[in-house]
Amino acid sequence: MSQTKITMVRVYTLEGHDHLNQTLEILQHEKVAGVTVIRGIAGIGSTGELHTSSLLSLSLELPIIIEFHDAPEKIAGIIAALKAKLDLKHIVSWPATAHI
Repeated sequence: MSQTKITMVRVYTLEGHDHLNQTLEILQHEKVAGVTVIRGIAGIGSTGELHTSSLLSLSLELPIIIEFHDAPEKIAGIIAALKAKLDLKHIVSWPATAHI
């Protein structure tokens, strides 16, 4: 088993915005090694308002997490491109090791 240094990235956005499709297009174009999209069942926005997926208060503003990884130098360019092309306010990244 080999080990490779990678950078993990999480982009936090909301379901009612068009960031998901645009981000996926950029990541696909850049041929990112691994991408996963996670839909949250609840979240608290910048206003402090709770958004949930319950039937009583079905929200169109549920959290979406787009997680991806690749080589650190490639990720740096992709983050710069995402910030330049989209109005993404919450991007988090950290170094990691892939065990392949």
